Order: sequence, then structure tokens, then C-alpha cells
Amino acid sequence: MNIYADHAATTRMSQTAIDAMLPYMSQCYGNPSSLHTVGQKANEALTQARERIAACLGCDAREITFTSGGSEADNQAIISAARLGEKKGKKHIISTAFEHHAVLHTLKKLEKEGFAVTLLDVHENGMVSAQQVEAAIRPDTCLVTVMFANNEIGSVQPIAEIGAVCRSKGVLFHTDAVQAAGHLHIDVVSQQIDMLSLSAHKFHGPKGCGVLYARKGIRLTNLIEGGAQERGKRAGTENIPGIMGMAAALEEACAHIDENAARLIPLRDKLIAGLSAIPHSALNGDPVNRLPSNVNFCFEGIEGESLLLLLDDKGICASSGSACTSGSLDPSHVLLAIGRVHDVAHGSLRLSLGEDITEEEIDYLIRSVTEVVAYLRRMSPVWRDLQSGKRAFILK
Repeated sequence: MNIYADHAATTRMSQTAIDAMLPYMSQCYGNPSSLHTVGQKANEALTQARERIAACLGCDAREITFTSGGSEADNQAIISAARLGEKKGKKHIISTAFEHHAVLHTLKKLEKEGFAVTLLDVHENGMVSAQQVEAAIRPDTCLVTVMFANNEIGSVQPIAEIGAVCRSKGVLFHTDAVQAAGHLHIDVVSQQIDMLSLSAHKFHGPKGCGVLYARKGIRLTNLIEGGAQERGKRAGTENIPGIMGMAAALEEACAHIDENAARLIPLRDKLIAGLSAIPHSALNGDPVNRLPSNVNFCFEGIEGESLLLLLDDKGICASSGSACTSGSLDPSHVLLAIGRVHDVAHGSLRLSLGEDITEEEIDYLIRSVTEVVAYLRRMSPVWRDLQSGKRAFILK
């Protein structure tokens, strides 16, 4: 049996997205900035895609800027807010300790420029509260950036509550919604979101395409200089095939959010229950406030890399953390942020399920992970020390 359980890293493109892209590769291939008929047909498609994506987010089409993906959108949102704040003498930014590195590395860059950054502690269940945000806001705070749903442990944050706090304090609020878009309901108006980032390849669209939503009146800082594309805020000829595929994929995903969640959550919870039966294991993230597709566990006494390789031999594609850090030997900063110690964090496993997962496949995942964990523990000197009492168990 072959199971792809790494949808948080990337997804297979849907046939809907592929079909939407093909005409713009071979027929309507013009540059949307060109004045001739072929170019203007491409420009019409670009306008249409912008309107369709805006409808999915509950915003105006003029508030949508196309990017190369979530990382670029995160960078542009944060840097734009920082520059706006700097003009008003406000150079304090609030975020969390378990954001994606696209956010954390951008904040480090701004710290070197004299900005103060407060990273909120994350509760053991992977949650940050609106009360924490409110308590951290200062007179010089120019931005709060909190991810919608965590890319590793799947915990879904109280975005509407945080948005309400920020709006009441007159502070811009950005959310990295890369894992949430197409999987959770988003309405930037009711949730009082000022800026939002998403990436097409997380919801069965093409890689290399993303969106930055910025509420009307927020002046964006250019990251890429050149032409006047995207209202002068993102130079470079737009990737029309990719954008059309992204629009089609997002529409399709949003149309089936409730249906997919109703199907996935019972299967996710069965997988959680099955893996919880493994001795000295622990679920990472909130058991309820989490993405319908996300299951993340730590298993004491083993290394995550070995676990992944042996699962791959069984036909299971999984992850031990975010794809951006999968080549690192350091434990996940997300797991450290929720209080997992290094030795335990090294033995992590993320299974992110596709909408078409079956109960038979869930049973195979439970059986395979249980077998591989037991096999690795039999060979582990650390496990022997734990069993003999030379070391104390951390996970009960």
C-alpha cells in the first residue's frame, strides 16, 4: 500500500487546476501588460482570477497582489507594516515563537535594523490567546503577525479574536494562512484581518504561485523593482497559467471545506487514538482546535529521521516537521516552543492527510507506525536506558 501523508508540505495538483492552466500555456499566452489583443485576453484572465480569489477570501479584487508563494507574501506584508510603522515612530512587532521561518527570519532581519520584536510564548497545546496579544501591545506596536494554523502541529489560532484586539488598538494584523487557505473558512472582513498570505500548492494548485491580501489603504513596500505589474507593487510578468490554476484550485477547495472536514476529522481522530496507544508517545497540538488533516506525534526513544526512512520502505510518505527544515539535524523550533525537550522533539512524526484518505489506509498507518516505532526502540540504546531506569521517561 502506498500512502502520501505529507500534504502539509505540498499537494498533488488537481485536475481542475491543470485544466484551468492549459489554455494559458498554448492558446492565451500573451503578456497581460501588452496592448494588443492577445495581451489583453491574458489581462482579462488575470482580472478574472483576481476577482475569483477575492471572493474566496471575502475581500475586494483590488486588495489582491499575486506573489511567488507564501514566503514572498509573508516577507512583503511584514516589511510593509514595518516601514509604515517606522514613519510614525512605531518600531515594535509582535509575533509567536512557532511561526514559519519566512516570518521569523524576516523579523530577525528587522531586529538588525532597530525594530523590537516580541515573540509570544505558545501554550503546551500549541495555542496563543488574544489576551496574550493584547497584553503585549505597546504604544509603539506597528504589527501583530500570528499564523492562522501551524504548519507542523496543526493548531488553529483564534484569529477573529486576535483581529478584534488589533483593530481596537489600531495595530495592523497579518496572518500567515498558508496552511489554512482552502481548508478552513476565511473571511478577512469578519475576522478583521489586515493582511494575509497564502500559497497555491497547499490546496492542490501549482507551486510558485501565492497571494498577499492587503486591506485597502495599506501601502505595500516593493520587494521586487522593475515594471508596473500588480499596480506597481510587484514587478515581473505575471504567471498567468499558475494564477489561473491557483484560482480554480482555491475555488474548488473552498466549495468543499465543510464536506472535507466532516469526512477527515473522524479519520484524523481515529489515527490519533491509534497512535496514542503506543507507549510513551504524545500528540503535539490541540486535540480539537487543529486542522482536519493534521496528526503530529512525538515518540520517546527514537529518531524521527529513521522513522521516516522505514515508513518510506512501507510506502508511507510522511514528515518530521516542516519541509523547509527537513534537512536540518536540529529539532523543530515549533516543538521546542510548546515545551518538548530536545530528546523528545527529535522523535517527531507529522502525518498530514489528503481528502481522499480511506479508513483502510488509516488502519495501515496505525499498524505501520506502531511496528516501526517498536523496531527502532528494540535497537535503541536510549530506549534500553529508559527501560532499565538509567534514564527517566519524559513522556508517560
